[in-house]
Amino acid sequence: MRTAMGVWRWRSNPLRRPTDLFEAWVAFAALVCVLVVAPAIGWVAGLQVDGTLQQAAHEQRQERHLVPAVVVRPAPEPDVDASADASAQRTAPHRTEIIAAWTAPDGSSHQGTVPAAEEPPRAGDRFRVWTDAHGRLVGQPLDPSAAEFHAGMAGLAAAVCVATLVETVRRLVVRRLMHRRYIRLDRAWAAAGPDWGRAGAGS
Repeated sequence: MRTAMGVWRWRSNPLRRPTDLFEAWVAFAALVCVLVVAPAIGWVAGLQVDGTLQQAAHEQRQERHLVPAVVVRPAPEPDVDASADASAQRTAPHRTEIIAAWTAPDGSSHQGTVPAAEEPPRAGDRFRVWTDAHGRLVGQPLDPSAAEFHAGMAGLAAAVCVATLVETVRRLVVRRLMHRRYIRLDRAWAAAGPDWGRAGAGS
């Protein structure tokens, strides 16, 4: 609102310089871009990202399956390097792994190392793992609500980036205008300098 009032105030002011009116219009255009263009670009970007992620989530739900598995035995502990720092070993996260067996959707039997669902794991415990159609272990499919969240964050980031770019351009333009004003002022001062303070100067 202040920008719009500034444009209107400078419209017919007899003291305005050409750069004053241009600066006001630049500020007004930047305001429109920040309030209208940036949100529109963010909205479009969010829709595009959401469509892509939702398609990926749908494909993952079609290709990945949650199958029952059974604990065979705990996995052997990894060899500890004796030269490793003891404090680093204490602070390193410890993840218990087990040897489990499962049957793939295509009927094939598989056995492998998976993270333990419980501690301590016991042989014969049952749990479920995500696999593809051939029994290979895969990650959990992308949740649609998580896809929406990531799409919203992407749209917000796009809008913020556009607004930041607009404000940066506006500041560069204003800086250039101020530089030109100072150059003109220096020239005017240099021209008036020899006569400054002399009686009858300018008459």
